[in-house]
Amino acid sequence: MAVYGERRFLLSELNNYAAVVGLKTNSGNFGVKAGYFGFSDYNETQIGLAYARKLGTKVDIGAQFNYNGIKIGGIYGSASAISFEIGTILHISEKLHAGIHINNPVGGKFGKDPQEKIASVYSFGVGYDASDKFFVSVEIEKEEDQPVNVNAGMQYKFIPQLMARAGVSSATSTAWIGLGLIVKSFRVDITTNYHPQLGITPGLLLLFEFKPSTPKGEER
Repeated sequence: MAVYGERRFLLSELNNYAAVVGLKTNSGNFGVKAGYFGFSDYNETQIGLAYARKLGTKVDIGAQFNYNGIKIGGIYGSASAISFEIGTILHISEKLHAGIHINNPVGGKFGKDPQEKIASVYSFGVGYDASDKFFVSVEIEKEEDQPVNVNAGMQYKFIPQLMARAGVSSATSTAWIGLGLIVKSFRVDITTNYHPQLGITPGLLLLFEFKPSTPKGEER
């Protein structure tokens, strides 16, 4: 289970919140996601249902179906649309991994206006575990009607319980840093994005992993 919140550029009108719950089973992994962006006069919401599983030891696949809503105050009202996204991760080697993600390839529309639609987004990324402590990744992202965006990041573990992250995004000229702390099944991540014209965006992630209790008779 995880919850995340950020206030983009320190503006209350640009609040962004998300919550995710995942469940592991022998038949695959299931997840539920809820998101909210905006404020009372304008906001976007999303509820998603996801499923993912392994195909052998080299390939992971997943899909998510989303219900998207927009609400505008005054006479404009609200609208909704259905979308879906798919992705796969390829474990090329023990240290090298690649992923492909496709979001809304067919273009879900809000109402009857064909111009009011959810943008399609295609992305491809590669991650490399240089060591047990250091990880580096790069992602190429293409959103509909937008220039190509390159995201690059790295993570370093000082100790298993403490890690630091940093990265950049080319399309928005944004840089970010983060610090993560793990205490047993609980994890806290503090992040800060910086845009040279718009300022900073603070964020907070809280993650908790429910672990099955040890059956009686197996305790040691």
